[in-house]
Amino acid sequence: MKKTLLTTLTLALLGTMGQALARGGYNDVPPGDAQYKQCIRYANSNYENGGESSPIPGQNKAEAYCECMWNETPDSFRGNLVKFAESDRGAKTNKICEKHSGWTNY
Repeated sequence: MKKTLLTTLTLALLGTMGQALARGGYNDVPPGDAQYKQCIRYANSNYENGGESSPIPGQNKAEAYCECMWNETPDSFRGNLVKFAESDRGAKTNKICEKHSGWTNY
């Protein structure tokens, strides 16, 4: 009985983790988040191919990139995510999110 329960709980946990990883491994951005919407607009107007499919199911490159930036910046950050990524301070985060979104060939 204990082995069955442990196996069931383990499989349920792995299934939940698998869904999170399949979605990209990041927390979902709350619907209507102004910072995320600004990121999408800025990225699409200043960079090419943001509407193309990303490696993340259900997201284009701009959506995957901005979700990554939203998750990778500190909670206290309230500025423009793409402008931050373009700065020297944000270069490392930018590289992570470009790779995550498939926007580059690293």
